[in-house]
Amino acid sequence: MLIQPTEIPEVIVLASKRHGDARGYFMETFRRAALDDAGIQEPFVQDNESLSAAAGTLRGLHFQIPPRAQGKLVRVVRGSVLDVAVDLRRHSASYGRHVAVELSAENARQLWVPAGFAHGVCTLEPDTILAYKVTDYWSPDHERTLRFNDPELKIPWPVSENEMTVNARDREAPLLQELEGWF
Repeated sequence: MLIQPTEIPEVIVLASKRHGDARGYFMETFRRAALDDAGIQEPFVQDNESLSAAAGTLRGLHFQIPPRAQGKLVRVVRGSVLDVAVDLRRHSASYGRHVAVELSAENARQLWVPAGFAHGVCTLEPDTILAYKVTDYWSPDHERTLRFNDPELKIPWPVSENEMTVNARDREAPLLQELEGWF
């Protein structure tokens, strides 16, 4: 697995090597030693998968607060997404900044989004399937959302807002300046 840094050092891109032949391909999607080498020590407790039927589907920006904060290791099984992580750590030099990475089934990249970051994706193709590991279980009492179109974040989503499929919870989420300082 190749480890690629991003503009925010705690957010890491991991690229899997594909070994292909006439039958198709084989690749490792999880290797504890590679994550250790990247400084990702957290244990994963659950795997999740989501299907977004339409291109332009936006999910996020989601996070969980302590004591149930989650790190996520995200990859795309089918299709492609723009994957975004926003730093919510108030005392961080990168507070309020984001990293945006294209993940696809084709490029076999994964994104490590540590606890203390909001996470969201916008699908670039129909019928996109996302798979991700998390470091804590889903807890509705600790789940929070940051507004995806907060002008302070300046996230360059790949489609205009009126072309997006977004649920009401994500559309009505608080702005960054309205969030409490959980991290």
